[in-house]
Amino acid sequence: MSLPVFLLICVATNLWAFVAFGFDKVAAVRDQRRISEANLLGLTLIGGIGSMTASSLFKHKTGKQPFRRNAEILAGFHVALIAFVVTLLV
Repeated sequence: MSLPVFLLICVATNLWAFVAFGFDKVAAVRDQRRISEANLLGLTLIGGIGSMTASSLFKHKTGKQPFRRNAEILAGFHVALIAFVVTLLV
Protein backbone atom coordinates (compact mmCIF):
# COMPACT_ATOMS: atom_id res chain seq x y z
CA MET A 1 0.00 0.00 0.00
CA SER A 2 1.29 3.44 -0.82
CA LEU A 3 1.37 6.37 1.59
CA PRO A 4 -1.22 8.45 -0.35
CA VAL A 5 -3.69 5.54 -0.38
CA PHE A 6 -3.20 4.97 3.36
CA LEU A 7 -3.70 8.67 4.11
CA LEU A 8 -6.85 8.72 1.98
CA ILE A 9 -8.21 5.77 3.96
CA CYS A 10 -7.38 7.60 7.21
CA VAL A 11 -9.19 10.73 6.06
CA ALA A 12 -12.23 8.69 4.99
CA THR A 13 -12.51 6.77 8.28
CA ASN A 14 -12.06 9.92 10.35
CA LEU A 15 -14.71 11.70 8.31
CA TRP A 16 -17.03 8.71 8.77
CA ALA A 17 -16.52 8.84 12.55
CA PHE A 18 -17.01 12.63 12.61
CA VAL A 19 -20.30 12.40 10.70
CA ALA A 20 -21.55 9.51 12.86
CA PHE A 21 -20.95 11.49 16.06
CA GLY A 22 -22.77 14.44 14.48
CA PHE A 23 -25.76 12.28 13.54
CA ASP A 24 -25.85 10.81 17.04
CA LYS A 25 -25.84 14.28 18.57
CA VAL A 26 -28.75 15.35 16.35
CA ALA A 27 -30.62 12.16 17.27
CA ALA A 28 -30.00 12.83 20.96
CA VAL A 29 -31.38 16.36 20.72
CA ARG A 30 -34.45 15.15 18.80
CA ASP A 31 -34.94 12.18 21.14
CA GLN A 32 -34.68 9.73 18.24
CA ARG A 33 -33.00 6.35 17.83
CA ARG A 34 -29.30 6.61 18.67
CA ILE A 35 -26.07 4.95 17.62
CA SER A 36 -24.95 2.52 20.33
CA GLU A 37 -21.95 3.41 22.46
CA ALA A 38 -20.23 0.23 21.30
CA ASN A 39 -20.54 1.34 17.68
CA LEU A 40 -19.33 4.84 18.53
CA LEU A 41 -16.31 3.36 20.29
CA GLY A 42 -15.66 1.12 17.28
CA LEU A 43 -15.71 4.18 15.06
CA THR A 44 -13.32 5.86 17.47
CA LEU A 45 -10.91 2.98 17.01
CA ILE A 46 -10.81 3.45 13.23
CA GLY A 47 -11.38 7.23 13.18
CA GLY A 48 -10.16 8.55 16.51
CA ILE A 49 -9.24 12.04 15.40
CA GLY A 50 -12.60 12.59 13.71
CA SER A 51 -14.60 11.21 16.61
CA MET A 52 -12.77 13.22 19.25
CA THR A 53 -13.03 16.39 17.14
CA ALA A 54 -16.77 15.85 16.68
CA SER A 55 -17.24 15.05 20.35
CA SER A 56 -15.59 18.31 21.36
CA LEU A 57 -17.16 20.43 18.61
CA PHE A 58 -20.71 19.15 19.15
CA LYS A 59 -20.25 18.79 22.93
CA HIS A 60 -21.41 15.20 22.60
CA LYS A 61 -20.56 12.58 25.23
CA THR A 62 -17.93 14.89 26.73
CA GLY A 63 -19.06 14.37 30.32
CA LYS A 64 -20.15 10.76 30.14
CA GLN A 65 -17.74 8.42 31.93
CA PRO A 66 -16.40 5.78 31.30
CA PHE A 67 -17.27 6.36 27.62
CA ARG A 68 -15.05 9.43 27.38
CA ARG A 69 -12.07 7.71 28.99
CA ASN A 70 -12.42 4.67 26.71
CA ALA A 71 -12.77 6.93 23.66
CA GLU A 72 -9.60 8.82 24.60
CA ILE A 73 -7.68 5.55 24.97
CA LEU A 74 -8.93 4.27 21.60
CA ALA A 75 -8.20 7.59 19.90
CA GLY A 76 -4.67 7.51 21.30
CA PHE A 77 -4.23 4.00 19.96
CA HIS A 78 -5.57 5.15 16.59
CA VAL A 79 -3.04 8.00 16.39
CA ALA A 80 -0.17 5.74 17.46
CA LEU A 81 -1.15 3.17 14.84
CA ILE A 82 -1.26 5.82 12.11
CA ALA A 83 2.18 7.10 13.14
CA PHE A 84 3.57 3.56 13.09
CA VAL A 85 2.15 2.73 9.65
CA VAL A 86 3.32 6.05 8.20
CA THR A 87 6.87 5.33 9.39
CA LEU A 88 6.69 1.96 7.65
CA LEU A 89 5.43 3.46 4.39
CA VAL A 90 7.90 6.34 4.20
